[in-house]
Amino acid sequence: MELLRSRRAGTRDGHRLVLVVEGGASRGVYSSGMVLALEELGLSGVFDAVYGTSAGALNGAWLLCGRARSAMQAWSDTTIMRRLIDPKRLLRGGVLFDTDYLVRDVYDGSVPMDFPAILNNVTSFHPIATDARTGVSVDLHPHIVDKRSLMTAMRATCNIPILAGPPVELGGVHYLDGGIAEPLPIRTALAHGATRVVVLRTRQASEQRVGDPRLQSAIGGAFIRMVAPGAVAAWNKRIESEAADEQLLADLSNDAVLRFRPPEGSPRVDRSERNGATLARALEIGRQTVHTHLAEVIAS
Repeated sequence: MELLRSRRAGTRDGHRLVLVVEGGASRGVYSSGMVLALEELGLSGVFDAVYGTSAGALNGAWLLCGRARSAMQAWSDTTIMRRLIDPKRLLRGGVLFDTDYLVRDVYDGSVPMDFPAILNNVTSFHPIATDARTGVSVDLHPHIVDKRSLMTAMRATCNIPILAGPPVELGGVHYLDGGIAEPLPIRTALAHGATRVVVLRTRQASEQRVGDPRLQSAIGGAFIRMVAPGAVAAWNKRIESEAADEQLLADLSNDAVLRFRPPEGSPRVDRSERNGATLARALEIGRQTVHTHLAEVIAS
């Protein structure tokens, strides 16, 4: 996309160029590597807005605070990953994904994120979550006014039902993971006037979305009906909605969208993956994918 090079050089234009980052829990390690490559290529500041769902939103935040490389430490730190994702907690009635630990202890502690840099960035940050009352995807940007609300929004966008706990409250509304209603926030970005879009995906082209295992789906559905009955319809239509988003993205012209996704043959990363070697390999694949496709464009 020629626009990336001209924006990097400071050229003004009439487009609204946005970055859209897909979610996927641990699978987000791929888009983390892609975001790192954008930072290394000097493209952190070329976007008018960054839209992300779940792990995609977190990776977008790292880009906006100028510390995408620091995120590598969190992915590769075995202690952090095993504390963040702990199946044994489920047996004790706890959560699989401890997002509170991630945002408060890691991002505001051991691997610090520059929250003021995100809040003050001219590029607006748009984490997407699912309204627990209605099942509709919601852009949390209007609710982010300070560090506390920013951290809460980051927890809300990756609040996977059951696996990460009850809905997260922000601005008087309770939210679940944005992946229920809009795992790839392309609809929201286009509705906000995006004319050029760079999309970071976390699945290979051949890696089709399939339904969750029957037991997991049943338990998840029961949990949604109990804590967020308004979101049941969105939960049941997740695969259908993803297919519609894929078609929407496919219908965009080649001039309007630049897509990056893991190449065929890349490791398939489960959303609860915490093996350091697997995550490190996937991160580097994501990073090299963007470098390979953009380095020549940026240099020319």
